[in-house]
Amino acid sequence: MKVGARLKAFGAFWYDFVIGDDWRVAVGVVLALAVTWGVSQSTVASWWIIPLAVAVLLPVSLLRAARSR
Repeated sequence: MKVGARLKAFGAFWYDFVIGDDWRVAVGVVLALAVTWGVSQSTVASWWIIPLAVAVLLPVSLLRAARSR
């Protein structure tokens, strides 16, 4: 197997692993991490942002998957 083909397969794996079935969830996670980082730079506690993002993103993703079937 050529190096180019291996790099392409490696990139395809990570794209599928990170993006998966719903790119909106991946964007939501990146935004939640960015907001968490931003808030952590202040004196406000930032531990609650990721659980809140999961509580919002998970039902939204499940509803989208249920509707598509």
